[in-house]
Amino acid sequence: MEKDSILTGLVLGAIIPVLGYIVIDQIFEWVTNLGWMDVTSGGGISKRERTLGLLSICCNLIPFQISLKYRYDETMRGVIFPTMIYVGAWLYVNANLLF
Repeated sequence: MEKDSILTGLVLGAIIPVLGYIVIDQIFEWVTNLGWMDVTSGGGISKRERTLGLLSICCNLIPFQISLKYRYDETMRGVIFPTMIYVGAWLYVNANLLF
């Protein structure tokens, strides 16, 4: 796969938030098991789930900044599309709690 292409950015932009979600969720579980953070419970979407989603979307800043540093303009464009889709989905799911 070419380094500076929209396809590379699309793949990175779609995969990085999923991996970020998994890693951040494991960190939250670890911190909860250590007793440094309260266990969340209850029905519906919790603050922790909203935070996990938002932080995982923000993980796309890493490939975006790397692409910016190396001037991979097409890759940056590719990262933006899945990021906007994830942001739109996050807003749709959390709209009733936010607005």
